[in-house]
Amino acid sequence: MGRVLIVEDDQAMTVALRDGFEYEGYSVLHAGDGACGLRLASEKEFDVIILDVMLPKLSGLDVCRQLRSSGNGIPIIMLTARGQEIDKVLGLKIGADDYVTKPFSFMELIARVEALLRRSSKYVGAVESYGFGDVAVNFKKLEATKSACSLSLSPREFGILKFLIEHRGEVVSRETLLDAVWGYDNFPLTRTVDMHIAKLRQKIEDNPNEPRYIVTVHRVGYKFLG
Repeated sequence: MGRVLIVEDDQAMTVALRDGFEYEGYSVLHAGDGACGLRLASEKEFDVIILDVMLPKLSGLDVCRQLRSSGNGIPIIMLTARGQEIDKVLGLKIGADDYVTKPFSFMELIARVEALLRRSSKYVGAVESYGFGDVAVNFKKLEATKSACSLSLSPREFGILKFLIEHRGEVVSRETLLDAVWGYDNFPLTRTVDMHIAKLRQKIEDNPNEPRYIVTVHRVGYKFLG
C-alpha cells in the first residue's frame, strides 16, 4: 500500500494507529518526538505523515514548517486537540494538507489518508506541463521554475495551480477548489483556499499584490489568466 510515518508521543495512540495502518497493509515507522520525526521525514521516503501538534522537543507545527521550508512536499495530516482551532489554521497555513481532531475514529483517518493519496496521484492528469510568463510547470514531475530558477511548490499548490490551469478563463469558486483539490464537499475552513492562493501568488507572480495570472473574482473565487 504505502509507507506511513506516525509522529506521536502518546503510547496508546501510537499502538492503535500502528495496528490500524498495518492491518490496512501500510508499512509504518514511528517517532516519539518532533525532532526524531523531522529527522526521519528528511532522511526517508514516506507517502504520508500523521503528525501530532503537541510533541516534545519540537512541536508538530515546527516540524511541518521546517519540512515545507526545505522543499519537502510529503502529504501531512495533523492531529489536533478538540477546540484548538488556531492550531488547525496555523497548520494549514504553513503547509499541512489536512487535520483530524481528537478524539477520532480510525476509519475517518484512513479515509482521509486514502483521499489525500488519491489526490496526490491526480497531479499527473490531463495537463502534464504548462508555461506562462517566465514560469514553467511540469505536473508529472512536480517541478516548477520561474526565470529558470527552481520554485518550491507544495503538492497542494501544484494541485491548485493544475486545476486553475485546466479551467483557465473560467471563474472557479472557493468551494469548487476545496472539493477538487482538498476533496471535501463541506470543508469547515474555506478561508484556507485564500491562504494557499496568497502563498502561491508569492511564488509565481511578479507582483503578488497586483496578480496577473491568478486573479480574484470578488465574492466568488478565482480565475486563471495565462
